[in-house]
Amino acid sequence: MQTLPSLSIVLPCFNEEANVADAIRNAASAAALTSEDYEIIVVDDGSTDDTARIAGRFVETDVRVRLVVHARNRGYGDAVRSGIEAARMDWVLLTDADLQFDLRELEDFVPLTRTADVLWGYRILRRDSLARRAAAAAWNRLVRGLFHLPVRDVDCGFKLIRRDILDRVHLKTSGAMISTELAVRCRAEGARFAEVGVHHRSRVAGEETGGNPRVVLRAFRELATMHTALHGLSRPAS
Repeated sequence: MQTLPSLSIVLPCFNEEANVADAIRNAASAAALTSEDYEIIVVDDGSTDDTARIAGRFVETDVRVRLVVHARNRGYGDAVRSGIEAARMDWVLLTDADLQFDLRELEDFVPLTRTADVLWGYRILRRDSLARRAAAAAWNRLVRGLFHLPVRDVDCGFKLIRRDILDRVHLKTSGAMISTELAVRCRAEGARFAEVGVHHRSRVAGEETGGNPRVVLRAFRELATMHTALHGLSRPAS
């Protein structure tokens, strides 16, 4: 079976005390199966629960687990950026700590790394409430249309990206538009994209933040700002 030479798995967290331990264990299992060398980077984005303390236990016993802590909640985008900046391996998997993905499906991504620099997951069947699915579908159509994105599920939390591409991409946003900016800037760098279907699970523990009205309002503000900032980079591919 083909494996990656090395892999960083980035797990942004905000108040995920009920999930973070299993998220780290699952990441380690998937990384051991698909890479020759790996690290797991947990980014605690100013959690008010025991997320950082629980992750810290793994850091004490496994040198491959690292913890980045934000003193305050800075936003999902900042957490992703901190994880990318900390990553040291050849490939970087950006995922979430809410246990809604089976990271063993990373096996399906690895063969495509021969011909692609960015492997972007898409949820085969999204396991969220009907209202959340409808809102997400509308948002996805809006963002894809505005930025002419080369992916069908912009905010899917399962993305494998070559490190040398990320080194050339300078992300700015701190909030929910991070995936959109990442796709636009990777494409501008000439990255080759491929998409992989992944299965999606219902969230069992913890609270989702994507439907929070404040988060939604901030996302629309970021959308307007980013559309102006990235106008020259978001033209349709020729």
